[in-house]
Amino acid sequence: MGNVNCVFCGCIEQASVGVVEKWGRFDRLADPGLNFWNPLAGECLTGTLSTRINSLDVKIETKTKDNVFVQLLCSIQYRVIRQNADDAFYELQNPTEQIQAYVFDVVRAHVPKMNLDELFEQKDEVAKAVLEELEKVMGAYGYNIEHILMVDIIPDASVRRAMNEINAAQRMQLASVYKGEADKILQVKKAEAEAEAKYLGGVGVARQRQAITDGLRENILNFSHKVEGTSAKEVMDLIMITQYFDTIKDLGNSSKNTTVFIPHGPGHVRDIGDQIRNGLMEAASAKVTD
Repeated sequence: MGNVNCVFCGCIEQASVGVVEKWGRFDRLADPGLNFWNPLAGECLTGTLSTRINSLDVKIETKTKDNVFVQLLCSIQYRVIRQNADDAFYELQNPTEQIQAYVFDVVRAHVPKMNLDELFEQKDEVAKAVLEELEKVMGAYGYNIEHILMVDIIPDASVRRAMNEINAAQRMQLASVYKGEADKILQVKKAEAEAEAKYLGGVGVARQRQAITDGLRENILNFSHKVEGTSAKEVMDLIMITQYFDTIKDLGNSSKNTTVFIPHGPGHVRDIGDQIRNGLMEAASAKVTD
């Protein structure tokens, strides 16, 4: 708004509109550019209004349905409607206070119906409700509400800390679940590997013993056929004695052993021979059964 101008002409700036009165009553609106009026006829330029978009930041403190106090920062973009500039000029003394009052009223009517999480998720719904109310009310005063933005929602500091702690606890819980699943998979795979290794080890030992048995049988048969007058028992005893002395020799040459006590005597060799001979007989009888 401007002061009363009692000259014959004046220039209205771009993006503005002038209010011309005649004998103290509203007469017409003056468009941007050079305008003439006749002070002798009671005409004068009473004031001007800007039609640019204005921004008003409103900070509202309220509480949610779950009794959490929050501060909402709301940004309102509004402008004067050129055709209704006279209403904006005469009806409202302070439009920003009027807008703030309606924003407070609408926000404090909607936010207490929502939980804090719902408020964060539905802040656009609150802005929409404020926009609808302001458009309905301020339109009658010559103002158009362009946009309303719910810029920020600021809970109390203690609430923010609690929310962060809850979030951190949930993430730690999820991490523990994943870690437990990973450990479970590792244990299962380890058990499967050990079972497979034991199975393969058993197969290897069985094949080794079978090979030893087959080799001894073949040696005994070859020796019996080539040396006449020898029995299988004598050949077996000879092989056992040879194996026995080879084992003692290997133990003596090994650097990993210091002192080894081995019972020695013909009777021990005979016992070993009897055990191996019984094993050969059991293996042969098992093959015949199969």
